[in-house]
Amino acid sequence: MQPVDFTTLTAASSEIRANWLPSRLEQVHQRDRYTIAVALRTLKQRGWLEISWHPQAAHICIGDPPPRKPDTFTFSQQLVHQLGGLALVAIEAIAPWERVINLQFARRPGETALYHLYAEIMGKYSNVILTDANNEIITAAHQVSQQQSTVRPIQTGQTYETPPKLTNTIPSLSESQQRWQERVSLVPGAIKRQLLKSYSGLSAALLDTMLQAASLDPEAATDTLQPDDWQRLFQRWQEWLQALESQKFHPAWRNNGYTVIGWGGVTPAKDIQELLYRYYTDELNKQVFSQLRHQLTQKLNNILAKLRLKADTFKKRLQQSEQADEYRQKADLLMAHLQEWEPGMKEITLADFENGKPVAIALQPDKNAVQNAQSLYKQHQKLKRVKSAVEPLLAEVNGEIEYLEQVEDAIAQIDKYQTAEDLEALDEIRDELIGQKYLEDPEYRNRTSNETASTNFHRYRTPSGFEVLIGRNNRQNDYLTFRVAGDYDLWFHAQEIPGSHVLLRLEPGAVPEEADLQFTANLAVYYSRARQTDQAPVVYTEPKYVYKPKGAKPGIAIYKQERILWGQPQLVNG
Repeated sequence: MQPVDFTTLTAASSEIRANWLPSRLEQVHQRDRYTIAVALRTLKQRGWLEISWHPQAAHICIGDPPPRKPDTFTFSQQLVHQLGGLALVAIEAIAPWERVINLQFARRPGETALYHLYAEIMGKYSNVILTDANNEIITAAHQVSQQQSTVRPIQTGQTYETPPKLTNTIPSLSESQQRWQERVSLVPGAIKRQLLKSYSGLSAALLDTMLQAASLDPEAATDTLQPDDWQRLFQRWQEWLQALESQKFHPAWRNNGYTVIGWGGVTPAKDIQELLYRYYTDELNKQVFSQLRHQLTQKLNNILAKLRLKADTFKKRLQQSEQADEYRQKADLLMAHLQEWEPGMKEITLADFENGKPVAIALQPDKNAVQNAQSLYKQHQKLKRVKSAVEPLLAEVNGEIEYLEQVEDAIAQIDKYQTAEDLEALDEIRDELIGQKYLEDPEYRNRTSNETASTNFHRYRTPSGFEVLIGRNNRQNDYLTFRVAGDYDLWFHAQEIPGSHVLLRLEPGAVPEEADLQFTANLAVYYSRARQTDQAPVVYTEPKYVYKPKGAKPGIAIYKQERILWGQPQLVNG
């Protein structure tokens, strides 16, 4: 992930300063452990200033409103208590070339600042610190004790101290090419590494684009560069410093990141705020998505392994109970042939009532024939009781397995992060598993559960132009089938296979062609556990014939008056 460097922070601050000063602070909402969103209102607009102190993705920019969920963090509450209703009157760097921004708040523009909010955008040392007018720390996003850092502890009540001074040379537009070249090439080495070691304010990403713009290999040794190479690189160096001085930037997307200078850009960005917000939102979402998907997959694998083991145990006990009738038959035979029993017998062989074949009956020698028959009758009754007790237990376990396999398939379909909707769909699955008591997440215990499914269904168009909607998880499946489906639609599902609910939307009087039905059936198999097969059966019926059994888990439905098609998943262009 590309970290925010001095150049990016300068560009972002410059744009915020131009468009959002002065503004009134109306609200503070903490999105997560590392991010706050500050609602600002000017005479012309209202927006959310996002400040993040995430170790890999610290940044500051104007972004989207935060999600509507409870904010249980004390840091944001302290900020709104102190700053609510005040005006943001200045955004300044605390010192040249430092990655620390001082946001100043006063009662109204032109007055002395009452509070300072320091946003320290410094990689793993990033932090957000609120002080009063005398620079006494009121609160901090991340408190640092004396034990954690003897160099710079950050504690409530202490005086705010700026980070340690920069030790490298500060870049300057007035420096000559000769002096600059001498400094960089003093010790031979790769040009990128030597620039990083020689000057402050640089980053790996900035130098990669600068060297690319100068047509130089970052690993090229300084003592192999020709005069023309140095000349081209110095021109780019000057371009960079001029952009910083004039505050004129060219934000753009690169193939593997972004640039605010314009070098290596493949798609221009609307502005620096959107560029940073989209980049860091997506990069952090990818991280969260990957971790959450792994967590859910592991949890389901463990639960399903235990349930399948339990089901196997129940099946074995049922197989044993099938011998119940055999015990009763032997007891009946014994009672019918009491005269053939002799004291001390360990086994007796008698002819079967129906086919006359010999049946060997094991006996307990210390009991007479009647007592042995009674023992066999008791065994028969015991095994019958086992059957009546185990059958509902097995049905319950099989129902759980069927449900969790449906969840497992939904996770398998969301295999990689492409948009925020992918993470949202995965979040809904996590919420569902918490609601069904399969998952416990302390962070989410106290929140109010949102039972309304999102509507980011997979969407397709059939050859005739009819819309097809496909649920991405069980919550969406239920919503699609029992809330969205209309009287004229058709409902599809892979037959007796875990998979998504699929809805073919039809207007009154519309009749789908055979190609439309086949297209939808192909999708039903593609979004099921049978995706890798050549073909699989698909049922389809009208939504009014689809029911949810009382007390059934999310995504479970039964149907009637169905028809069957064979879906071919390989024909779907996913």
